[in-house]
Amino acid sequence: MRRILVLAPHPDDEVVGCAVALRRAIAEGAEARVLFLTTGVPAPDVLWPWQRRHHAEMVERRRREAVAAASRLGVAIAGFEDRPTRTLKDDLPAAVARVREAASWASEVWVPAYEGAHQDHDVANWIAARLDRPALEFAEYGFAGGVVRSNAFADGSGAFPLSEEEAAWKRGLLALYASERGNLRHIKVEQEALRPLPRHDYARPPHAGTLFYARFQWVPFRHPRVDFTRPEEVCRALAAASAVERGSAG
Repeated sequence: MRRILVLAPHPDDEVVGCAVALRRAIAEGAEARVLFLTTGVPAPDVLWPWQRRHHAEMVERRRREAVAAASRLGVAIAGFEDRPTRTLKDDLPAAVARVREAASWASEVWVPAYEGAHQDHDVANWIAARLDRPALEFAEYGFAGGVVRSNAFADGSGAFPLSEEEAAWKRGLLALYASERGNLRHIKVEQEALRPLPRHDYARPPHAGTLFYARFQWVPFRHPRVDFTRPEEVCRALAAASAVERGSAG
């Protein structure tokens, strides 16, 4: 039996990126679990001052949405990690250890693509590349070439169309994440894309030009919805962690 572990950096990535692919695999007899690597909510000090006292409620709402989506999708939840969104790169040893623990059950791992959609997606991809399990990456959204893409790799690889029934079903799953309605407006339901995890060069950003999560870094004040982390910072964190691994292996 195929045993699929989905690494979801945030509650909703399992739906945005691979809901229909998972549904098809489960229909063919696979078992699937999803591990949520962050809460999907920024740290309290990143939020607007008037939002901070509601931080715990925001996290709990996102988790309730994830539980509802998992039930409809037919997957088990392997766990919810407590780290805030945009901080996965800052907690790599603990994250890698937790993923390895969860992946000991799996025959394969699915993870968001290294495509610059979100820094946590790219870090999760780096983690998946360190596992001793076959890994597949799924496209969510990207900005390669200055074009917003939904569920499509820039080179067109790994794509498969959704039927009308599958598209409607996925729309229903996306609607369960009501707290993310604004952030998910650009997600289409025409296709999904899944491919074997390539050998990415994590010392370099996923592509030239502006990454999806860096599109609004020109904003002159610290807006909670804008990730001001430079892609080079993410690459440095991954390179440093890789160097530590090589040193430990030596």
